[in-house]
Amino acid sequence: MWLLFLLLAWCAAVVSCVRVCRTAIAAGQIRHQAPSAPADDAPAPDDGGLTLYETAYLSGGPHRLADVVLVLMAQQRRLHLAHTGWATVVDPVGHDPVERAALTAIGPEGQRPIPAVRSALSTTDTVRGMADRLVRAGLAAPAAVRSGIGSAVRQVQGAALLVVLAAGATYWMAPAGNGAGLILAWFALPLILTLATWAIARVEGHPYTGWATEAGTALLRHVHPGVRKRPAGAVPGGLTGLALHGPDALADPGLRAALHSSGA
Repeated sequence: MWLLFLLLAWCAAVVSCVRVCRTAIAAGQIRHQAPSAPADDAPAPDDGGLTLYETAYLSGGPHRLADVVLVLMAQQRRLHLAHTGWATVVDPVGHDPVERAALTAIGPEGQRPIPAVRSALSTTDTVRGMADRLVRAGLAAPAAVRSGIGSAVRQVQGAALLVVLAAGATYWMAPAGNGAGLILAWFALPLILTLATWAIARVEGHPYTGWATEAGTALLRHVHPGVRKRPAGAVPGGLTGLALHGPDALADPGLRAALHSSGA
């Protein structure tokens, strides 16, 4: 019986590790195919770097971008963000395509929970177009690469757990004094394989699991020195702090509560 558990453990370990390797190779090929220079409609580092919206997308994805545009409009009193997590339209006129997309995401009733606004805004043509431009510029990671690496790493984690469970079942079922320790030693090999692959994937796959590529992260650091340092409290230029670090960078506790609320 223990041979069946061992075979199951080895199959899970090998399949998951091979998937991680294949996904990493595909990600590397896409990365090297990305153009080194931005397209005409993409942000150009030589022209001063990134817009506020692009900074938000590269730092935290479309949900971070949604938070920035909602807070921007709230600070201009064109939206009201309640601490309960609802966004209410005060002035239904957008000043740029992202603001107009945000108003569309809120809907014709003029009121919607902020988490629902984030999700709806993420699927608009405006945000997808910005994401595509950043990907073409080599600054943002393609969605397929980002999700593929993350899924492969989760599969390795599951395989490692399966190996442990299979080893535990074998130990529990093995008769006392019948070489159970030696049998368990065979499970150490697939466990080492999965744990080592998991550790390597966390290091090597990190540039592909975030929203920004290595080039995008470098540009963020160039435009905003100390981008990796989360502020201890409010920072000058609250919108920039929000774009880089998320809602905790906001000085207004009401806005922080609104963005953290589920809107239920």
